[in-house]
Amino acid sequence: MLTGSIRQVTKCLTLRGDADEDAGDLDFSALLKKRQKKQQAAPKEEVDVWDILKAAKPCDYEKIAFEYGITDLRGMLKRLKKMKTVEPKKSDAFLRKLEPAYSVNKGKKIQLSVEVADSNTPVKWLKNGQEIKPSAKYVFESVGNKRTLTINKCNLSDDAAYECVVGEEKCFTEVFVKEPPVTITKLLDDVHTVVGEKVEFEVEVSEEGAHVKWMKDGVELTKDSAASKYRFKKDGKKHILIINDASTEDVGTYYAFTNGGESKAELEVEEKELQVLQSIADLTVKASEQAVFKCEVSDEKVTGKWLKDGVEVKPSDRIRMTHVGRTHKLTISDVKPSDQGDYTFVPDGYALSLSAKLNFLEIKIDYVPRQDPPKIHLDTSGTGGQNIITVVAGNKLRFDVEISGDPPPVVCWKKGDKVRGAGAGRLARHVAWFQRPGDTPLRPQAVSESEGRVRVETRKTLSSFVIQGAEKGDEGLYSLTVANPAGEDQAELFVKVVDVPDPPENVKCTSVGEDCATVTWDPPAFDGGVPIKGYLMERKKMGSSRWTKLNFDVYESTTYEAKKMIEGVLYEMRVFAVNGIGISQPSANSKPFMPIAPTSEPTRLTVEDVTDSTCALRWLPPEKVGAGGIDGYIIEYCPEGSDQWVQAHQEPVEKNQYRVKGLPVGEKMLFRVVAVNIAGRSPPATLAQAVTIREIMEHPKIRLPRHLRTRLVRIVGEKVNLVIPFQGKPRPVAMWSKDGVPLEDRSVGTRSSDVDTIFFIRSADRNHSGKYTLSVQIENMVDSADIHIQVVEKPGPPIAVHVTEVWGFNASLEWKPPKDDGNSEIIGYTIQKADSKTKEWFTVYEHNRRPGCTVSDLIMGNEYSFRVFSENICGLSEEPGVSKNTAIVRKTGLECNPCPFKEKDRNTSPKFTAPLVDRSVVAGYTTTISCAVRGYPKPKIIWMKNKMIIGEDPKFMTLNHQGVLTLNIRKPGLYDGGRYSCKAVNALGEDEVECKLEVRNTQEKGGEAKK
Repeated sequence: MLTGSIRQVTKCLTLRGDADEDAGDLDFSALLKKRQKKQQAAPKEEVDVWDILKAAKPCDYEKIAFEYGITDLRGMLKRLKKMKTVEPKKSDAFLRKLEPAYSVNKGKKIQLSVEVADSNTPVKWLKNGQEIKPSAKYVFESVGNKRTLTINKCNLSDDAAYECVVGEEKCFTEVFVKEPPVTITKLLDDVHTVVGEKVEFEVEVSEEGAHVKWMKDGVELTKDSAASKYRFKKDGKKHILIINDASTEDVGTYYAFTNGGESKAELEVEEKELQVLQSIADLTVKASEQAVFKCEVSDEKVTGKWLKDGVEVKPSDRIRMTHVGRTHKLTISDVKPSDQGDYTFVPDGYALSLSAKLNFLEIKIDYVPRQDPPKIHLDTSGTGGQNIITVVAGNKLRFDVEISGDPPPVVCWKKGDKVRGAGAGRLARHVAWFQRPGDTPLRPQAVSESEGRVRVETRKTLSSFVIQGAEKGDEGLYSLTVANPAGEDQAELFVKVVDVPDPPENVKCTSVGEDCATVTWDPPAFDGGVPIKGYLMERKKMGSSRWTKLNFDVYESTTYEAKKMIEGVLYEMRVFAVNGIGISQPSANSKPFMPIAPTSEPTRLTVEDVTDSTCALRWLPPEKVGAGGIDGYIIEYCPEGSDQWVQAHQEPVEKNQYRVKGLPVGEKMLFRVVAVNIAGRSPPATLAQAVTIREIMEHPKIRLPRHLRTRLVRIVGEKVNLVIPFQGKPRPVAMWSKDGVPLEDRSVGTRSSDVDTIFFIRSADRNHSGKYTLSVQIENMVDSADIHIQVVEKPGPPIAVHVTEVWGFNASLEWKPPKDDGNSEIIGYTIQKADSKTKEWFTVYEHNRRPGCTVSDLIMGNEYSFRVFSENICGLSEEPGVSKNTAIVRKTGLECNPCPFKEKDRNTSPKFTAPLVDRSVVAGYTTTISCAVRGYPKPKIIWMKNKMIIGEDPKFMTLNHQGVLTLNIRKPGLYDGGRYSCKAVNALGEDEVECKLEVRNTQEKGGEAKK
C-alpha cells in the first residue's frame, strides 16, 4: 500500500510544469527553460513538520518529506507510527494508565503511577520486557488502588520502555533521561607569548568526562591538525589545549565549546627580540700582540659571522672564532698592520650588527728631560666622604679620577691582590715588565683591555673605573696606583653594593582566634646592605590566586596579628621585607591555617560511678562548637581545697565518658573537663561538689528481659543467645545452674562482665530443655532468676490407627497419640482418605483434637484407606499413621445374586486418540505441543526431535496427565524448529505421531502484521 502511494505521489509531482526553485518538483527538464528573476521570498513562519505529517494522508508523506528536507523516509514512518495515538480501549483492570511518556533530569528521581480497579490485585513492573525487582533504586508502593514505581538517581541506562502488568492487561510508557548542560566554570585567559614558547589554554567545566570542542577562528582543532602541533589534555574537570613551539601563524581567537556554554581567548605571538648583553669595544694593540673582540647576546642558540670592512673573516692559524654559550669571540694573534680596520659581528636571522675598530699602535719613545711625579686628584665629595662609593645592584657605576704627571703615568687598579690595568677587563690577563735603558725598574703594568662588565678606561689625564650592572661580588676595597719614572701615587676607595633584601624566612602561624591569627617570621638572612625599614604582609584563601594586602605602611615588628578573617576558611600568608632600596621578593607561603575559636565548655558533667580508686564521669558536648570541631577532651582532678590540677591521661579523650583511675581512697576530689581543638582549650566544666572516693555498696539485682519471663521455645538446630543485664557494687559474681545442678554442659556457653551475662547455645538439642537459674552474688547478698527453655521438634506418627465401625456412608476411626510428641503438646491431627481405585489422598479433617473421628460422605461401593498425621507447634509429623484395616461401603436394602464374574481383559496396545498438529510460533515465546494416548498397561512415552530422543534438556518439559501428553518448549529459537514426534510403547505394541514446528523471528512477525 505504501509503495503504491509513493508511486502515485511521484506521478503527480512529475506532471507539474512550473520551474520555480522552491517548488520541489521532480521534473527537472522544466528547469532548462528561461528563468524569471526570482523575487525575494518572504520569511517563512516556523512550522512543526510532525503536526503536518500527522494530519496528512499517507499518499502525501513523500511529498512532505521532500519539501521539508527529510531524507530518511523509513525512519520518519517509524517515528510517525509511534507518535500516532490510538484511542485507548476501556480497561477492566486499570482505572488510570501510565502517561505516554515521562521526562526526568539525570540524577533526579521519577515516579510512575497507575490506578487499578481492584485494590487487592498485584502488579508487575517491566523494563524493556524484563521484570523489575524491588531494590534501593526501584521502590514499589501500593496505597489503596494506586500503584507507584519510584526510580531513584536516574541515569542514561534508565532511558527505556516500561510496562505495568495486571493479569493479562498491560499499559506502556517511555522514560526519557535528560543530561544537564555542561557549563564552563573557569573561562579561558588571553595569552601573550613569543615565538618558540609553549602555550596552554585551560578551561574548567562543571562535570568530569564532559566533551569540549576546541576551535580557532571558526575551524575545529583536532589531534591531526597542523601535523600534531596541538595536544589535548584532560585532568578531571580541566581541559587543556597545548600548542608546542608557538609561531606567528598561531595568532588568533581560540574557542572552547560545551553543550551549555562557550569561552574564547586571544593568542598574540611576537618575534623574539635578541638583546645585546655586552657589545664589542674598540681595541688599540701593538705589533705581535693579541687582539680579542668579544660580545654577549641573550640567546645561546644564536649563531653569527664576523666581517672586516664588510668582508667575511675566514679562520686561519692566526685568526680564531669561538662560540661558547651566549659569548662570541674573534681572536687575532700576532697582530700586524694589515689587521687594522672595522670589525663587525652579525647574528644570523636578526637585523642587528655590532661593530668596533682595531687600531694598530706603533710605539715611539722620545726622551723628555723634564719629568713631573704622578698625582691622583680624587674627589669623593658626592659619595658621602671617606672614599666610600655606594651603588645599587644592577645599576652602572662609573668613577672618573683625574691624574697628572709627565711623562703620562701608568695606571693600575687593584681589588685586593687582583690587578686591573689601564683599560683592562675584569682582571688583567697578562702583566708585563718594561723599562727604558738607564731608567730605574717600574711596577707591573696591565696590558690594555677595554672590554667586559668591569673595566678601566684610561685617557691622558683621566682614568675611569666602570662596573656595568653591579653585583654583590663587586663590593670591596679598590686601590688606584699611578707611576712614571719620576715617582708614583696611590689612593684607596671602598665600593659598597646595596640591593633589596632577601625574603623573610620561616613564616608561620603561631595562634588563631575566631576571626584572627598571629603570624611570626624571621628577618631576612641578607638585608641588602641597607637596614631593614619594616615589612609588608599579604594573605589569601587556600586555593585562590588573589592576594590581599594587610598593611600599606611599613610594619616594623616580626609578629603580626591578622584580623577580619572568616572562621573555618583556610588561609596562607606571605611577607615582604622593605629597606631603603626597595621591596624584597615574597617569602615562601606559610603553612595553611584556619581561624578557629575554642569551643564553649562541655555541659552536664555528672558522676556515673565511684569505686575505691576510680571515678567514672559522663558529660555532653559543648553547645557551641564552631568550624574547628572537637579534637577531644581533657579530664583533670585535684583534691578539695587545692588548685593544683592534674591531667588524668596523656592524649585527649574522644568519647563523652571517662573513668579516672589511681585515686586515693577516702579523699574528696574535684573534677573538671575541658574540650580542645586546634584553637586551644575551652572553658572548663567543673563539678559543683567534691566526690568522696569510696565504693558504694549496691545490692545485686537481675534485670530479666520481658520475653524471658515466660517459657522460651526453640526448634531443634536453632541457636540460643541470651543477654541478661544485672547491677550491683562491687562487681557481682554470676553463676548458672540447670535444674538445681551447677551448669557443666560444654555445649552451653556463658560469659559474664561487670554489667551483664551472656548465655548461648550454638545448636539447640532437646537435651537442652529445662529450667536454668542465674544467681548474682555480692558477699552474702544474692539475687536469682529462672529461665525455662523448651527445645521442640516435629512429633512422631500416631499409632494403632484402625477403622472401628462402618455404617451407611460413614466410617469411625480411632488411634493412639504418638510415642514421641517432639517435646511439645500435640495440638491436633490431620486425617486423609484414599479409595482403592485412584489411590489419591484427600484431606478430611485438619486440627482434629480428639484421638478419633467419624468420616462421612463416603461413596457406596468403594473401599477406603485412612492415614493420620500428628501436629504440634513445629508442624505435622514427617510420617503418617496408616489404618490397619479398610472401610468398605456396601449397598444396603438390595439382595443381589450376581452371576459368576469373569474379569474382562483390559490390556490394549497404545493408540493416539488426538494427534500432534503442525504449528508456527514466534522465536522467544514459550510454546507447547500436545496429543492424547490410551493403552494398558500404561505405555512409556518417548519424545523425539528429528528422530533424536529428547533427554534431560532443561529447555524441554514433558507432562502426562491421565493420557494427555504435553511438551513445553521454553523460549524457542530458530534452531528449535523441525519435526517433533511422540512414541508410546508398552508390552502389546507401540504407536507414534509427529508434527512440524516452524519458528519465526520477531521481524517476520512485524512484517506480517504490517501486511
